Amino acid sequence: MQPVHLHSLSELERASLQRIAFYRLQENHTISAINFPKAGPKQNKSIRSKLESFSKEKKDCCPLAFGIPLSQVIANDRAHKQMQEAVKGNRRVWLEVEASVTEFRTQIQKKSPLGGSCVRSYEVLTDEPLSPIFLDRRSQSQRRGAVSVDSITDLGDNTSRLLEALQLSHPNELDLRRTLERKRMLSLNPIYRQVPRIVDRCCQHIEAYGLQTVGIFRVGSSKKRVQQLREEFDQGLDVFLDEHQSVHEVAALLKEFFRDMPDSLIPRKLYTAFVSTASVKGMAQLLTLQLLVYLLPPCNSDTLYRLLQFLNKVAQHAENVTGPDGQEILGNKMTASNLATIFGPNLLQREKLLERESSVMEIEDTTMVILVVQRLIENYEALFTVSTEVQQDILRNLFQTDPDVIDYLLRRKFKTTLLDTCKWWQWHLGTR
Repeated sequence: MQPVHLHSLSELERASLQRIAFYRLQENHTISAINFPKAGPKQNKSIRSKLESFSKEKKDCCPLAFGIPLSQVIANDRAHKQMQEAVKGNRRVWLEVEASVTEFRTQIQKKSPLGGSCVRSYEVLTDEPLSPIFLDRRSQSQRRGAVSVDSITDLGDNTSRLLEALQLSHPNELDLRRTLERKRMLSLNPIYRQVPRIVDRCCQHIEAYGLQTVGIFRVGSSKKRVQQLREEFDQGLDVFLDEHQSVHEVAALLKEFFRDMPDSLIPRKLYTAFVSTASVKGMAQLLTLQLLVYLLPPCNSDTLYRLLQFLNKVAQHAENVTGPDGQEILGNKMTASNLATIFGPNLLQREKLLERESSVMEIEDTTMVILVVQRLIENYEALFTVSTEVQQDILRNLFQTDPDVIDYLLRRKFKTTLLDTCKWWQWHLGTR
């Protein structure tokens, strides 16, 4: 086995990994720092807050991106993608019909004689039947080789069986796969990438046009234009950000998205556990942060990885460099520490406290939040990697849950040979 990326794990493996991470944090006494939200007395809103809330609801109606749970944003994006694919499919069908009709007319013109009686024309035309030859109109998801990870969950039952037959080489494995599907709802398929469309497009735009922009995320922008972009995403429009779009406006839009999330990207119940790692030094801090990252839901984990990857790239362009022609290229001045100062309060938020406790706690925690987010930015790749040792722990955990799944994972997921599988079983039974 080799270290693998966290996002390459299946749903079943991810669930097992979360159990392992929870137990290890419990052994390290870090889990005691996790505060799960408790239902408390509902606080009455002030009249001003009620009016602002009513005004926002009336204006936004049903937002599709801002101010709603992250899982709902992902669901809205998938629905938008499926609608686009359906429109493209219908357009493709019409183009194929038009092409077949054009071909039909061309055949008639070629086979029709320039002269002669109608009988002769009829005989020529009836030598072989002429009819519009419609092209293959099967959807892309039903064509071999056109199935992506994103569309596996959208396949019908028959198509899923076909996909399984193409992936598995032995009938017994196919029967095992079907048995596993009946026994549990968790899937052995990779989890599709769950990153909001707005996050992906903002990051891509800044990566393409703004890495050298001085003071990005600090310099102000046009509030009117940012509001316009926000409304376009909230309405489900297909927003394209090109070189004519201001980098500062896109940066402000990205900050607003994370600021307005009902629950922060790192869930509030994990706030205390993440912040407590600020007092841990060296490799122990990174190992603890890695276990905490394993506990994140898939949509939070995928989105956090994309954001940290982007922020790390921005930080790499913070310093001035010398170009190929010897000319000095200014950096954006946004180090990992500066970026953590801006994004930290939006990514790590504690549960709301009473006003008399809030001011003191926020001042004490701000420095630790910045430090933790800075560590996440600097070490994001290692934090989202699953080591060989942890993979073996996943297999042990799954063996205790359901031994039947081990052969499938060893021979298909980890692509081991039959000999390697037998050696693993001998090793596992010898260490029990």
